[in-house]
Amino acid sequence: LDDTILDDHGGVHVAWQETCEAFAQRLNGLDAEPFLQAVHRVAAWYWSDPERHRVGRQDLRGTTAWIVGEALRSLGREDDALARAIAHAYRDRRDALVRPFPGAVDALATLKARGLLLALVTNGAASAQRAKIERFDLARYFDFILVEGEFGAGKPEERVYRAAMAALGSSPDETWMVGDNLEWEVAVPQRLGLTAVWVDHARRGLPPNPPARPHHVVHALADLPGLVPSRSPASR
Repeated sequence: LDDTILDDHGGVHVAWQETCEAFAQRLNGLDAEPFLQAVHRVAAWYWSDPERHRVGRQDLRGTTAWIVGEALRSLGREDDALARAIAHAYRDRRDALVRPFPGAVDALATLKARGLLLALVTNGAASAQRAKIERFDLARYFDFILVEGEFGAGKPEERVYRAAMAALGSSPDETWMVGDNLEWEVAVPQRLGLTAVWVDHARRGLPPNPPARPHHVVHALADLPGLVPSRSPASR
């Protein structure tokens, strides 16, 4: 869902800029740039750990408030109420900026019309992810939707991929995993025998020593229908 179908990170810079401008007076002399640097430093540390990531993504607003609070403390400011207010304002702005990538929804519609069985596998809290699915009317394209907060596990746990394949009635050799994360959507699926497609929206190419090399690389979900073989509806 996030950063494959929906541009979830594209509004980060704008959301932080607008939030800092809105809270400039309440920051009491703290310049926006050092504050933002502190936020990004704490956030990078927090999200770098897989276990913190697993826990933190279940409550993004609470996690963001903690990150902002730690950033303020690193600059000599102790104000948890302010941290919560900044975090909620930021999340509101960022959520409002989320949009489908150009051509992504059309690609889903094309794949669905060609008789392919589609599963959406997304990490995160049930309420947040379901709200995005409903907001952009995405459920219509999928035969199965697995949300981490509902299922009780998320990528890269192998049982998540197995559950999706079981729901579709597909075997690994006929299943493709598509996404932007080289660990979650490439390395682990390949270990299970799936075809892995990495979506490189930023066109940066593979990093040095990647965890795995995808079978295919696309720059947008809109490129996917040209790769995936069709399946006749009669064969379902």
